[in-house]
Amino acid sequence: MIRGLDEERRSAKYAHIERERRFLVDPGLCPALRDTVSFLIEDRYIDGTRCRLRRMTDRASGRDVLKLSKKYDADDVMARPIVTTYLDAAEYALLAGLPGHCLIKRCYPVDTDQGQFRVDVFQGPLTGLVTAEIEFADAATGTAIVPPSWASVEVTHDRRYQGGALARLTAATIAPLLLRA
Repeated sequence: MIRGLDEERRSAKYAHIERERRFLVDPGLCPALRDTVSFLIEDRYIDGTRCRLRRMTDRASGRDVLKLSKKYDADDVMARPIVTTYLDAAEYALLAGLPGHCLIKRCYPVDTDQGQFRVDVFQGPLTGLVTAEIEFADAATGTAIVPPSWASVEVTHDRRYQGGALARLTAATIAPLLLRA
């Protein structure tokens, strides 16, 4: 076995599988979003790594959750290994000093008959991009999900819509991705 691949598999053994599908949202069709049950997410994708530093701020309580995550590549993008550790403020501040690319979005839970979607409304250079994600327990459940009418185009398999890729976009380079909605 190739040494690098063996090391990759060994390091992913503590990860859990995150199963999700992602869709573009037509903002004109999206149900009303309630700010009181939203989270502001500030992500920093650390250059040269697959690590993401995240601050999640609960709109209602103002409470911050700070964490560092790493998603591994996988053949099935609907089931990717991820490992996460929670940080204190000092650890977060130290890691926030590393070079990286940021993205900011407000996340809203939206209940549907298929389960709870998380609608992400992007800010800053990505203003205008709205996506929805749904997590599920197993492949059969994920395949059976029928997205709501406001989730117009599935982009689960399009790597351009993954967080690390989105964080590197500018207002000018996001335009082609917005045209798909």
